[in-house]
Amino acid sequence: MSDLPDYTRTTPCIGLCSTVYGDLVCRGCKRFSHEIIDWNRYDHQQKAAVWQRLEQLLEQVVLSRIEVVSVVALHGALERLQIKAPREASLALQVLRLIPRLQDDGLETSGLRLRRHCAGLSLKQLRDELDSAYFDLSSAYHERRIGTAG
Repeated sequence: MSDLPDYTRTTPCIGLCSTVYGDLVCRGCKRFSHEIIDWNRYDHQQKAAVWQRLEQLLEQVVLSRIEVVSVVALHGALERLQIKAPREASLALQVLRLIPRLQDDGLETSGLRLRRHCAGLSLKQLRDELDSAYFDLSSAYHERRIGTAG
């Protein structure tokens, strides 16, 4: 249990919860409604398991659209913009936290490059595409594993 990263003890919540409106998957953090309800009862291993699923899904979404050219530059941008993103977290999570704070020329200076099929996207379009694809993937996972009955 000591090999689990400390950040997995904290909530993935980003303050945009949609489960209060009846969504089975939160549009903000992408957790399932029952995970949000039971979060404070989960032990560290249960919380880490949720984090692991979220990061695995996020990696599929982010790394299929964005290439991390320089981890050093990525970490420099996170620090420069004072963005909280645990260094032990996946690169995909770090990138996701960075993207909303970047300016139009910020990808390259942050050690990131759009993959060829995303090259024409603006940062806003990229953010929307990442969020939508992440939500869709989380929803599909929920449907396959939990079912629509909740």
